[in-house]
Amino acid sequence: MISETFGGNMKKHLPSTSRSLPFALIRAREGVMGPIRDMLAETGISEQQWRVLRILSECGPLDSSTLAERASLLHPSLTRMVFAMDKKGLVTQKRSDTDRRRQVITIAPAGQDIIDSNYEHALRIVRDFKAKLGEDRYEQLIDLLQMLDPHGDQ
Repeated sequence: MISETFGGNMKKHLPSTSRSLPFALIRAREGVMGPIRDMLAETGISEQQWRVLRILSECGPLDSSTLAERASLLHPSLTRMVFAMDKKGLVTQKRSDTDRRRQVITIAPAGQDIIDSNYEHALRIVRDFKAKLGEDRYEQLIDLLQMLDPHGDQ
């Protein structure tokens, strides 16, 4: 923290917002999400729904707690979202065979169709980020950000 004296009073200053990690992460998130939002505008699904579909497509069926954690969503928000996505035919949900208290969510064919139909566009977005940062710095950035992830590497 930087301190300066003004007329005998010490004034404390936080780091400049231009060098503040929270501010930098928010600005970077907006830069990263812009192209993704553009892609999703044509799909009729939200960023959060995209995350849910991507995780289910990649990991297969998951219980709702694991899915909420991996999608960085609060469990009540995921519950409401999955209900709406189930009604749209994007996912299915059923009680776990081993623990009746748990819901298991699976991507439905219509949800997988959204992933598949946006595959090339999503790859282009990734290629653009890698071109901007360079392959090594792109991978290093992901590694550094994972170090700040309270849930660790997923």
